[in-house]
Formats: sequence, structure tokens, C-alpha cells
Amino acid sequence: MTAQYIEIIFNGIKEKVPAGTTIAELIVRIGEQDKHLIVECNNSFIHPHTYPATTLNEGDKIEFINPDFGG
Repeated sequence: MTAQYIEIIFNGIKEKVPAGTTIAELIVRIGEQDKHLIVECNNSFIHPHTYPATTLNEGDKIEFINPDFGG
């Protein structure tokens, strides 16, 4: 029997998400709408085209970074 939820660290806070959640699903779940969003998983940059295929694992450290463009 597999776990129904896993624990990740999202922006420094422990969160429980359904097992099998992808980065794309996490973005929707959080309600993030910044089209310039940068995502790191375990201190590594995740390319946006891989969001739907990148499944979260127990203990993953996920950071959403919203760059501030402007002058």
C-alpha cells in the first residue's frame, strides 16, 4: 500500500501533498499565476517544459521564485 500523501518543504514550510503530485499540479494547487515563475527542486532549476513530468518525492525542497523585472 502506498502513502496517500507525501511531505515536502515548500518555500521553507512543511506541506503535505497527494502522492504523485507534479510541479505543474503544485503550481495550480497553490494558485500561482506568475508567467515568469522560476521553480527549484532540491536546489536545482526545473525547466518549465518539464513541470508536467516532474513528480514530487517525499522530502523534496521546492522553491517558487517570482523574479522582479523592472528598472
